[in-house]
Amino acid sequence: MNNHRRRPGQHRRRPGKPRTSPSVLDRINPNVAGIDCGSAEHFVAVPPDRDPCPVQSFRTVTSDLVRLADWLVACGVMSVAMEATGVYWIPVYDILEARGLNVLLVNARHIKNVPGRKSDVSDCEWLRELHSVGLLRGSFRPTATIVALRTYLRHRQTMIEGACTFIQRMQKALVQMNVQLPLVVTDITGVTGMSILRAIVGGQRDPERLAEYRDPRCQASKADIIEALTGHYQADHLFVLQQNLALYDACQQQIAACDRAIEAHVQTLVATVEPPRTPLPPARARTGLKNEPAFEIRSPLHRLTGGVDLSQIEGIAPYSALKLLSEIGTDMSRWSTEKHFTAWLTLAPKNRISGGRLLSSKTQSSANRAAQILRMAAMSVGKTQTALGAFYRRLALRIGKPQAITATARKLAVLVYRALKGELVYRDPGADAYTAKQRTRIVRSLRQRAGSFGFDLVNRATGEILSAVS
Repeated sequence: MNNHRRRPGQHRRRPGKPRTSPSVLDRINPNVAGIDCGSAEHFVAVPPDRDPCPVQSFRTVTSDLVRLADWLVACGVMSVAMEATGVYWIPVYDILEARGLNVLLVNARHIKNVPGRKSDVSDCEWLRELHSVGLLRGSFRPTATIVALRTYLRHRQTMIEGACTFIQRMQKALVQMNVQLPLVVTDITGVTGMSILRAIVGGQRDPERLAEYRDPRCQASKADIIEALTGHYQADHLFVLQQNLALYDACQQQIAACDRAIEAHVQTLVATVEPPRTPLPPARARTGLKNEPAFEIRSPLHRLTGGVDLSQIEGIAPYSALKLLSEIGTDMSRWSTEKHFTAWLTLAPKNRISGGRLLSSKTQSSANRAAQILRMAAMSVGKTQTALGAFYRRLALRIGKPQAITATARKLAVLVYRALKGELVYRDPGADAYTAKQRTRIVRSLRQRAGSFGFDLVNRATGEILSAVS
């Protein structure tokens, strides 16, 4: 009996000992490698005939990553497969892609259900084996310039969420002092709210003096504001209020700096694209809403997409279009059909069929940010008197709001796909046109159903007999 125990972090097999089990499938991709990414080191496997030590480990420092790229090129590797492990794969991906290698970022769900491969060495060999026989499919990743834009916008969203946290803490400090400012102003970070907050932090406690900061557009009266600001001011809560107000102001300064970086990057992207032939159409809705960048977005996006204005689609504002393009790019050829696109967004039903019977058709749970943008757009569409709004309301009554949001988001995704491919110039037909078209479909279905039973429909208003149609 062997009582030897492995130390923590020690692998069962050391690099350099490849598996000798033969493959039962033809190797259609002989010049491939597999990489198992980690926080401290990466394990890489190349074909056994390319190096006496076909499995090697490399540290995550830049010098070792450059040495890794040199070794793969020297071994004649043309394509590399790796799992999306946290963010550890990003430096490897960027360096290998810069060296001209085709890098496949593989979803771990597709290869994790194989028993007996629980070490880093086995993982990289198994990735190489699957890639060599063509059983791996790479995940979508936009071009480097779009990835940079995506990084800026995701960071901006993170800072906005951080600013919201400080707003909540300021509201908590006010409530603890029984200063009911949130009850008389819609937003404490508005003109009236911020003026009063800065006066309180500055040492003013008199409700009547504080009420003088009321903006004329504020709906609450001066008397209501005086009553709400009559509180029990305490030094500890005032200190918390002052600290969170300073943090909120710092976030706003950083967001403004991020907006300038985004604008500069967008202008860099636009400079490499030819001007579109079609002019920019008039804006569909007002812009400049809260938390949106201050610079003009529609014109550069119109040029970047080759003359497509996604903001003409109901529910998609210019800023939403910018965030959406940062997630999906502008090249729709990455998805062969619109069904592939909606499936990648996890907005299409994932059918589970066994024995010819449909077991489930729920959409797959996912953290796809592009799908989240489209779902938010679908929620706003439901409040509009448009064809998409009528579609949402019809489904919400029949199958419920959650499913209606998903279905509307999928329809928006199809419109975006067709528009970016140049197959569609969107024009909203209106809610009445959609309702009339839907009524025609229902009447046609009823006529066919009545005809199958040997009956006819009669229009009670005109007395016209509506015979069944083929």
